[in-house]
Amino acid sequence: MKRMISALATLMVVVASPFCSARAEVQLSIYGGGSQSFDSDIKLKQGGTSTTYKDVSWDAANFEMPPHWGVRGTWWFDSHPNWGLAIDYTHAKVKADPLPPGFQRLEFTDGLNIVTANAMYRYPTETRFTPYGGLGLGMSIPHVEVKNAGTDTFEYQLAGIAAQGILGVDFRVWGGLSVFGEYKLSYTMNDTDLQGGGTLDTDIWTNHFDIGIAYKF
Repeated sequence: MKRMISALATLMVVVASPFCSARAEVQLSIYGGGSQSFDSDIKLKQGGTSTTYKDVSWDAANFEMPPHWGVRGTWWFDSHPNWGLAIDYTHAKVKADPLPPGFQRLEFTDGLNIVTANAMYRYPTETRFTPYGGLGLGMSIPHVEVKNAGTDTFEYQLAGIAAQGILGVDFRVWGGLSVFGEYKLSYTMNDTDLQGGGTLDTDIWTNHFDIGIAYKF
């Protein structure tokens, strides 16, 4: 896993370097909203045994603190103004509901955190509305909160690869200020280590529904 993360980080730097050195229009965005995650299988290895819990249901806890939110920086290139590169951070969250047998806590509610580098495209129009989309690849950094008879784990971990797709519409309000609404579909690989020994692994697909404000300069 460590080699995979290192290789992914190196690839992101290599891909981003030539673009970041080019002249660009910079856009900073902040957003909030809600999410909904699909059921997923959980594989628990602990105490010399391996157990798979099928179709665990995830609650996004959208109305609980901390909130669902994110930030993004986008570089739109002067040489190809419809294309850009974005670094995106999303703080989503999930908690198992109902809990699988034997668990007192199973959640990533201080963040199913996703950091991605994204290739972006915006469709030119003659109006204030600008549709856009993107595809991204990066890392899942969940806050692992697992409690059962064998562990009480409560910490951030670098857990695996993340990927996402973005579709949205930006509305220019005045000058460089705009508001936007977007949908994202994310995938996170969460291969986590448990205190006291053992692992808990699950891959989670999530729908994100966000609105936000942006400023470009």
